[in-house]
This record gives sequence, C-alpha cells and structure tokens, in this order.
Amino acid sequence: MVKFMGAVILTALGVGGATVFGSLLGFVFKKLSHRFSDIVLSFAAGVMMSAAVLGLILPSIEYGGKFGIVVTVIGIFAGALSLNLIDKLVPHLHKLIGPDIEPHRSTDLSKVLLFVLAIAIHNLPEGIAAGVGFGSDNTSQALLIAGGIALQNIPEGMVIIGPMLSAGVTPAKTFLIALATGLVEVLGTLIGYFAVSISTAILPFALAFAGGTMLYVVSDEMIPETHAHGGERGATYALLAGFCVMLVSDILLG
Repeated sequence: MVKFMGAVILTALGVGGATVFGSLLGFVFKKLSHRFSDIVLSFAAGVMMSAAVLGLILPSIEYGGKFGIVVTVIGIFAGALSLNLIDKLVPHLHKLIGPDIEPHRSTDLSKVLLFVLAIAIHNLPEGIAAGVGFGSDNTSQALLIAGGIALQNIPEGMVIIGPMLSAGVTPAKTFLIALATGLVEVLGTLIGYFAVSISTAILPFALAFAGGTMLYVVSDEMIPETHAHGGERGATYALLAGFCVMLVSDILLG
C-alpha cells in the first residue's frame, strides 16, 4: 500500500496546487481573453482525453483479464453517469455561467458561490482519477495522468477569482475558497490511491471508472466551453496538440 506513497502525496499536492496556482494567476490576470483561455483549456482537454484512453482505459482492459472489455465498458459508463448525476444536482461551468455571460462581471453572489461549489465537487472525481492511476504500478503513466488533470486545473482556478471579487468577496476569502477547491482534489487523489491499494480486484473497474469521468469532463464541459466564443478552429487544433503531446510522452516514458 505504501509502495508509491511518497509519489502519491506529491502528486496530490501538485494536482491540488495547480488549482491554487491558477487562482493566483486569476488575481493578476482578471480579464483574460476568451481566445487565450480557450486555447489553454483545449490543450488541457486533449491531454486529459489521451490520458484517459492510454493511462486508464487501455490498462483497465489489460488488467481485467477474460472479461476485461466488459468490465471496462461498464466502468466507463459508470464514471460518466456518476458525473452526470452530479451535474443534475450541481450544474457546472458553462451551465451556470453560460456562453453569453462574462464570468468576471457576475455580481450575483449566490450564483458565484454555486459556481465555485460545482468546481469543488467536480474536483473530487478528477482527484480520484489521479490517484487510481498509481494502481497500475506504472508510475510514469500515473504522473502523466495527474499532469493532464493539473493542467486543466490551472485555467479552472483562474476562472473562479474574477466572479468572487466582482460579487464583493474579499481577496483573502477568495483565495481561501480557491485553496479549499484545491484541497478537495488532494483528498480525491488519496481516496483513489487507497481504494485500489486496499483491493486490487477493483483495479480494472476503478481505472475504467476514472477514465469515464475524464472523458465526460472533456466532452460535456471543456469542449463546449472552448467552442462557445467563436474560436472553434483554434480550440480544435489545440486539443489535437494536447492529445499528441500526451501520446508522445506516453510512448517515450512507457
């Protein structure tokens, strides 16, 4: 259980810290252009998509044995459906802010806090995906998965700062709230790691489940967000670039 504990703790802090780092950038750059943020988020989406397939779904089939493909398909849909259920309870990102509303101009405090709460809730399964990656005993691949999630957390951390400041939340409280959303991801990473460490029997399902949650986030949240402001072409190429960077990294480090 403690085989990768040091790496897991550093990964958990790194994944959660990416949200905090993004929030610090949010204080500096309160009004980033949609074009820039969409390119960064699209690149992160490509990395996450590649990480989900190469680092989680394919290993799930491999570790699943005779019924690997069945377990993997069930796990993917279970992961996606779990986030779909969360979305019904607490809508996320574009469903709360909307493509026609500038986040940094929102002054509705209740709506802003709901938006931040949604990000925190969605950070939990993303953190779990980062922790589950270590169950395959492939540290380099697990770190690549975590890196993809961390990259996605930076723009997400940036986007929560403007709305809270505009709604009248003090800078100190704004930072503490952003820190809390990052700590949720740290908790998720540790939960994912210990879950597969306690019972290796659930590893194939857990890997597929984590892959399904990541694919859901990319398809349901990241791609619609990056295609909502007229920069679809650039966002598409950025996604492909992120996918290929992850692909090459996986081959070189695999």
